[in-house]
Amino acid sequence: MQLTANFSLAELTVTGRNMPNVPNEAEVASLRSLAEMILQPLREALGRPVRVNSAFRSEAVNQAVGGTATSQHRLGEAADIHVPGMTSVEVAKTIVALGLPFDQVIEEFGSWVHVSYGPRRRRQQLTAVKRSGKTVYVQGIQ
Repeated sequence: MQLTANFSLAELTVTGRNMPNVPNEAEVASLRSLAEMILQPLREALGRPVRVNSAFRSEAVNQAVGGTATSQHRLGEAADIHVPGMTSVEVAKTIVALGLPFDQVIEEFGSWVHVSYGPRRRRQQLTAVKRSGKTVYVQGIQ
């Protein structure tokens, strides 16, 4: 099922885990909104593919990857993305500069960007780093 011109449901539910990862109707609606409001506009603005590492996660998949119980991935409201040829900092700053209606943009470990869209509009900008083996979230895109 195509959610937008360039993003499919299959792409937003793929997992490297050998377990079911099937969203319900409400979660599909959230994934469609995420694709329509964030992912597709970003792709069109950049004029290049936006690759999804992870978007929807069933409860089992979320537990298997060590996600938090309150993860927006569980609701179909978040995607971890990268854009070939751009750093994760560049991608995060572009999302902010475009004024896309994100809830969170988190540049994670210099490798990918977590971006979410849902009922909250915190416009939160964070950078995830490891300190003493623990993930710490720093305000702003660093």
